[in-house]
Amino acid sequence: MSASIPQIDAALVRRLANTVRGLSIDAVQKANSGHPGLPLGCADLAATLWLNFLRYDPSDPAWPNRDRFILSAGHGSMLLYSLLHLAGYEVAMDDLKAFRQWGSSTPGHPELHITPGVEATTGPLGQGLSNAVGVALSGLMLRDRFADKAPGLFDHFVYVLASDGDLMEGVASEACSLAGEWRLSNLIVLYDDNSISLDGPTSLSFSAEDPVKRFESYGWQVLRADGHDPESVAKATLAAQQDPRPSLIACKTVIGYGSPNKAGSSKAHGSPLGAEEVALTKEKLGIPAAAFHVPAEDRDVWAARARANREEHAHWKARLAEFSAKHPEAFAEYEALRTQKTPAAMAKDLPAFDPAKSVATRRSSKDALNAIAKHASWLVGGSADLSSSTNAVIDGTTRVKAGDYKGRDLYFGVREHAMGAIANGLTSQGFFRCFTATFLTFSDYMRPAIRLAALSNIPSIFVFTHDSVFLGEDGPTHQPVEHYAALRSIPNLVTLRPGDAAESAQAWLFAVEEKHHPSCLLFTRQNLPVFDRKSDEFNPADGLRLGAYVLRPEKGDNAPDLVLIATGSELHLAVEAARKLEAEGLRPRVVSMPSMELFREQDAYYRDSVLPPAVSRRLVVESGVSLGWHEWAGSKGELVTLDRFGSSAPDTVLAAKFGFTVEAVASRARDLMRRG
Repeated sequence: MSASIPQIDAALVRRLANTVRGLSIDAVQKANSGHPGLPLGCADLAATLWLNFLRYDPSDPAWPNRDRFILSAGHGSMLLYSLLHLAGYEVAMDDLKAFRQWGSSTPGHPELHITPGVEATTGPLGQGLSNAVGVALSGLMLRDRFADKAPGLFDHFVYVLASDGDLMEGVASEACSLAGEWRLSNLIVLYDDNSISLDGPTSLSFSAEDPVKRFESYGWQVLRADGHDPESVAKATLAAQQDPRPSLIACKTVIGYGSPNKAGSSKAHGSPLGAEEVALTKEKLGIPAAAFHVPAEDRDVWAARARANREEHAHWKARLAEFSAKHPEAFAEYEALRTQKTPAAMAKDLPAFDPAKSVATRRSSKDALNAIAKHASWLVGGSADLSSSTNAVIDGTTRVKAGDYKGRDLYFGVREHAMGAIANGLTSQGFFRCFTATFLTFSDYMRPAIRLAALSNIPSIFVFTHDSVFLGEDGPTHQPVEHYAALRSIPNLVTLRPGDAAESAQAWLFAVEEKHHPSCLLFTRQNLPVFDRKSDEFNPADGLRLGAYVLRPEKGDNAPDLVLIATGSELHLAVEAARKLEAEGLRPRVVSMPSMELFREQDAYYRDSVLPPAVSRRLVVESGVSLGWHEWAGSKGELVTLDRFGSSAPDTVLAAKFGFTVEAVASRARDLMRRG
């Protein structure tokens, strides 16, 4: 990592920063929407960083050893877009002029999957900073995997620009506590310490604590700088680079800097300055009055910086080639991490399960995870202080800890929200796939991170156990009922609720092979029967990949009388009820539907083959709220669901009270047939 700093030309940096300011306020004004205060206040410190420290290559935004810049205060997105444009990324002047408009690459908040050079989807405060912890951890894990044979090849920094609001959010506190625990020396946070939030001065709600001291208590190095003095910012950044701890640089700034009538107040935060104030601000800062003006000499400076970075990138590529030639086995491991391929042997080595023995799907999940992990050195993860309960552990591996990042086991402590956000940052870098695990009811704590994974196309794997009211005596605080529907409602997220051990293994295989969608895997605490897939009674579990499949076909060649649809721990109830109904002369079909989302993606021919349109008698069985199931039950179908909270009692008692027994399901099916 860099140990020296180029000579800082403070006057040049300020001039270039003013160009950034001009572009930013012009774009906000043209859109008549946005946040001018942060770009005006942070342009000096951002220009100092980008022109003197940040390593990047606009021609290859995914260069593995680039430095990362994450704008956690995503409302100030025009600062980032202006910098990306000037630095030479594919963010054209027309993109700046289309700020916040339909179809543009410059949305209101930075989006990882939309704009070249954006490193994280930010906007919900605290998420970017928490993502950055995962991004920094990924860098150190990659470094340590190859430290012996390729020292210094992976040595980038992660820079974050965070606001007061970021530091107020609980998720950031959780994540930064872990960053201190792990001693992430490559993480440098520049705190925009302007004492202003949207409602007014931060003294309204953020004065009783000293956030800087809080970071000291986390084990961070804390530094202070004048955010409008390039030399002060540079000095602090150099000190941060050289410290073995993560660093927070509290940069004192003035929000809306340069605006004669709005600087230093909340008026500059979240609304356009207005045409008159834009003109006055430009006059005060010495910026030409013309909108979206970039002096030619500014472009020359940025172009020179890009050339220097490209040269460094070329040098890095040469070192990578040398590494490949000298250490082909280690380089092959690097390629395995980079490509995350899933060999055919992975599917072949999935564990088999004895139909004579019942097993909790959290247990079969562990067996599947460990079988897959042997073929996927890039798979890492852990639990929120619940590994003995979730069983989400890769056996025989070591713990990631301060100073030693070669392991695969992550201990997040009781920090579900940060766990999800860190997993997203870790996974987004493309060298490691992170799984996390906790109880399903605590998915509520993680929901913002899960949503952002789905929004950003980050294939994190979220494991949730204790997935129903049948965890029993722990009671309704720990019994999920609305959570299946809540997860299924998130676009671009795949939720899988396997019904036996074989489906659990297939769920894991799907999740590690999926490259564009995050996955939620829902597992039971209680034991479940294992269906005999080698018998004629049941179809193979790989139908799970299609979202729904015929688990137990009806007897004979005629169409079924009715279809029983179930998921998870209720699947065996549907099977046993079908056997009972069959003995009474009916022709029931049992459909396992572990994923509505995947089934919805199939073509109409397949969907109709599983749920024949002519068979209107359908009975859905799931121990959660009914929301979402009417789509599959149809207008004449019925639901055995649970539109209420659970209760504290043994699981057998709950099953009887809530109607989740074989006889209760069979009785509802008989009623459906009689009404038919």
